[in-house]
Amino acid sequence: MRKSDHAYAKARQLRRDMSLPERLLWRELRGKPAGWKFRRQHAVGPYVIDFYCASVKLGIEIDGIVHDMGEHPERDVQRDAFLRKHGVDVVRLPARDVLAAPGQAAETILALCRARGR
Repeated sequence: MRKSDHAYAKARQLRRDMSLPERLLWRELRGKPAGWKFRRQHAVGPYVIDFYCASVKLGIEIDGIVHDMGEHPERDVQRDAFLRKHGVDVVRLPARDVLAAPGQAAETILALCRARGR
């Protein structure tokens, strides 16, 4: 199995096993809000992005507390650099913020999409 095949298989698995913050945000982003189409658990190379808006090449990551621990911050920097190299900018939202106000998190994402243009 090639790395990209592994990423696609992992994306399928992650779509089935989304975290609570991801499920709450997906409720807000599905159905093309304000005309923006989002994908969930989208594979790019060896990585899987939580949410992706292809028309503005914006990836959205929902980061739990684990992203602040151990080697995770360094891996996130490397991952974001890979994605930028492939034309995808990434915005990271804390999971606690999404849990507290999923609608507000979605509005923040939609504002970023609008700012990036169509």
